[in-house]
Order: sequence, then C-alpha cells, then structure tokens
Amino acid sequence: MLSLTEVGHARRRAADMLARARLTITPTELARIEVADFGLGELERTGLQLLTYVNTDRYCAKELMLFPGQTCPEHRHPPVGGEPGKMETFRCRWGTVHLFVEGRATTTNTARPPSGSEAYYTVFHELLLLPGDQFTIAPDTLHWFQAGPEGAVVSEFSSTSRDELDVFTDPRIVRIPIVG
Repeated sequence: MLSLTEVGHARRRAADMLARARLTITPTELARIEVADFGLGELERTGLQLLTYVNTDRYCAKELMLFPGQTCPEHRHPPVGGEPGKMETFRCRWGTVHLFVEGRATTTNTARPPSGSEAYYTVFHELLLLPGDQFTIAPDTLHWFQAGPEGAVVSEFSSTSRDELDVFTDPRIVRIPIVG
C-alpha cells in the first residue's frame, strides 16, 4: 500500500520529468497522476507513473513516467468484449526506455528484470527507445519495459485502455493502486 506522502512525492518527481521533457501539465493534471506500485511495495524498482489525458471507447492518450531503472512488469492486454485487446504505440519523449516484447531473445540486453522477480519475466526481445523513437505493440502481446539510468517519459497512444483487465505474468501484481 502506498502512503499519501509517497504518492505526492512520486507525482512531483513525475511532473519534474515531464518538465524536463518540455511537456507542460496543469495543476489539475498533476493531481491526477496515477502512481502504481503494482502491490509489490517497491515503487523505485517496480512501478509506473501515468497521466491519462483521454480514454474513450475509441482511443486513449497517456504519458508514462518511469524513474531511473524503474520497471513496468510483464503483462498483456487481452481481448475484451469481442474486441482484440489494446493496441498501443510508445513514443519516447525523454530519457531511454528498454522495451521487451515477444520474439527472438536478443543477446545484448542491457536491462534486467528486478532482482527476486526474474521468474515472472519471459520475453526478452529488447528494443531500445531513445527520444523520437516509437514502437507499436499488437493486442494481447506480452511486454515489459524499464527506464534507463536517467528515467524516461513515454507518450502512449492506444485503443481504449482497460488497465484493470491487464493480465500480468506475476500473480502477485495488483494493477489498481491501493493508497492509504
């Protein structure tokens, strides 16, 4: 469980990262930044900060902020209600992000799963996204990502987001944050 103090601190750090990426947000948006520790209680290692601009039944736009070395755990966006699942495009705005997707494992991987959670990471085809690089992830595709040493800001453009229905490889994951 995240404390209100931890959430406030993480939101300010995420807002600072957005400013470094030259992305301006409003005070209302600052208050809406979601801080997700995935129920593991190790936000610095396994977590994600998200700002959703719009999420309708047709499309979604978000900013994803990752602290240095922070990992969003392996997951997929399954089919829902006859739809194929979320398709998403990541565009790196600032920093570096190591994106891992299904496919032939690369042998020069520079990022690693968080220590103690290695068993829950199964895809190792690494794509290094630098500012201006983008990649589209097909629906229902296993993937995970990790920030480089300076952190990362990634814009996400996707079909409808139903984060609460994401399927994580790690059974310990709780997708919707508990704050108290």
